[in-house]
Amino acid sequence: MKHFLKVFSIAFLAFMLMVGSGLFVFTKFYNDAEAKNPDDNIVDQDDEKDKKEKDESDLTPFEKAVKESKRVNILLLGLEGSRTDTIIFASFNPEDKHLDLISIPRDTYFHNKGYDAGDLRKINAKYGRSGTKGLKKAVESILGGAPIDFYVSIRYEGVERIVDALGGVEVNVPFHMVYEDTTKGKEPLYIDIPKGRQVLDGEEAVKFLRFRKSNDGKTGYSDGDLGRMKAQQQFLKSAMKKTLSLNIINVAKTAFEEVRTDMELSDILYYARYGFSMNMDNISMDMLPGSAKYKTVQGTRYSYFYHDSNKTKELIKKLYDVQQEKENNNN
Repeated sequence: MKHFLKVFSIAFLAFMLMVGSGLFVFTKFYNDAEAKNPDDNIVDQDDEKDKKEKDESDLTPFEKAVKESKRVNILLLGLEGSRTDTIIFASFNPEDKHLDLISIPRDTYFHNKGYDAGDLRKINAKYGRSGTKGLKKAVESILGGAPIDFYVSIRYEGVERIVDALGGVEVNVPFHMVYEDTTKGKEPLYIDIPKGRQVLDGEEAVKFLRFRKSNDGKTGYSDGDLGRMKAQQQFLKSAMKKTLSLNIINVAKTAFEEVRTDMELSDILYYARYGFSMNMDNISMDMLPGSAKYKTVQGTRYSYFYHDSNKTKELIKKLYDVQQEKENNNN
């Protein structure tokens, strides 16, 4: 079971690219003979021989729902250096054409034995030491076992090019964003975006997505990274809306160059068709349930986001239409 288009993910333009790149490949190469359902692919038995499958009667309601589901789950990544600045779990149901997005805070606590430093206990550090495969497993664990079929990633530089190809993205900037970083050895960063509704070009869009708080700490999102994610979600929704209303071939060409994914071309060809009928009303956005807390590690105080595992499981089970009571009765 595979993914349906390519995405652009600075965690929010991310899905836009899914649409963009997928439609580009679709428009350029698609024909009915080539667009085979990836579910029909023959499974390589050598790759499966070490996997022990449960007997049908031993499966929990959730495991059974996942096995029978046609859902396609994609991990959308916005990269900054060796870390993931943005992480989004995107789940697409081809049966009702509904897309569910769950934002995962970059400071989400995730501790692997042997990686004990405070900054390495955050989910955004997992990519740098374990790559996309390790990150996918980590997110699956956080989401209570929800499988991830693919990843789609993009770096900030790619976001800038795509937004410019779109002709800018309209957002409502919640406050005057001012920040300056002139750290030696790094490219200087100057942010100065006035408050209010406006269309941001590529360069300004990246600054908007990166902003967290002013240098003196007095101006920023009142709820920290959660507020930043809400702003990014607003940006994503606006970008998707514009993408779906445009002749996006030019945008898709840019997206195709900037996005990285482990999707097969045949998967893109098959699922890209859904992009033509994608409706903004069929897109839901949530945040990983939990709360931010401070924790002292090796003498240093760090801010972490601790996800609520029970509420997270409820959220995921809702996607698969699994009733909590049934799951409990099975235990």
